[in-house]
Amino acid sequence: MFDPDVSIATERLTLRPFGPKDTLRIRSIVQSGARFLPPGAPDRIPGIAPWLMHGVHELRRSGQGVHLAMTDADGVIVGAISLFKTSWSAGTTEVGYGVHPLYRGRGFATEAVRGLTAWALDTMGLRRIDLTARLDNLASLRVACKAGFTWEGVLRDAVLDEDGAHDLVMFGLLRHDRRLPAVTLPKTELRTQRLLLRPQTPADVPDLAVTGADPLTQAYTGVPRGYDEEHARGYVAHAERMRMRGLGAAWTGEEPATGRFVLNVDLRDIDWHSRTAEVGYMTAPWARGNGYAGEAVREIARWLLEQHAFERLQLRAAPGNTASQRVAEKAGFVREGVARSSLGGQDLVVYSLIPSDLA
Repeated sequence: MFDPDVSIATERLTLRPFGPKDTLRIRSIVQSGARFLPPGAPDRIPGIAPWLMHGVHELRRSGQGVHLAMTDADGVIVGAISLFKTSWSAGTTEVGYGVHPLYRGRGFATEAVRGLTAWALDTMGLRRIDLTARLDNLASLRVACKAGFTWEGVLRDAVLDEDGAHDLVMFGLLRHDRRLPAVTLPKTELRTQRLLLRPQTPADVPDLAVTGADPLTQAYTGVPRGYDEEHARGYVAHAERMRMRGLGAAWTGEEPATGRFVLNVDLRDIDWHSRTAEVGYMTAPWARGNGYAGEAVREIARWLLEQHAFERLQLRAAPGNTASQRVAEKAGFVREGVARSSLGGQDLVVYSLIPSDLA
């Protein structure tokens, strides 16, 4: 059973049970309309006292979990975190959390999840903790990855919200896991003589959509046919999910003086054991012929190979895409051969860049 007086200290937080002393804080939260308290929390003032006396503790009394307040160094409740669906015979539980809107973006959720899961595994003797998050909830996906959970799969249309059905990502943390964040490439800005390479933002979607729908892009890449802003929006979210899992990274290239979008570059198929990756890019129709792609690919390749100790970067281009092959050659890549039927039955010319090529 869970200790009714548990108190878990992390670097900046204390996780402890709710109680009558929290009446004024819970009143202000209810009056503000902020939604982050555990399921069953009151949404009206008269419900606060009975909830703090009894309702919030029913989960613990049932033996199936516990609701705890996240309090900061000043004792202010900044969030809530829970264990639920606990099976003592199986040694499993699930963790859920919420952070007050005014305190989001400070890493409190990750810190609380790390603290509570360590306590559950090491002190309470549980062996596995589940965590689920909507596929489109990038903030919660980041928390899970940073807290050391393993992305185990996607449950399709698993939750039904007011706006429809949504996919749910299943994460798991085992007692013997190292509980370290996934190894990822950091979000970073890079600069060349003529370009700013920065992380993607939603503002890039219109230009990405036009670039993806361009006939040359459609002819020589694997982007979906009929590419539109919905595809572009999905790509931006997908690229960030791949980054947080350590599987990729993406940049938007723009002209510093004008802020004009000129290309997209991404790293994919990252293998941290072998230190290999592949690079791809799309140049906007209005920016072609200026050498931007080669300049951007060269800078990202140097950053990856020199600063992150990668051993090989691959680039593939359609045999008929002579412009893309020139990009590879100008960036210093070495042609290795042709991979037959690599993309939808189409052959691709394979290039590679290794650290000695940068000399």
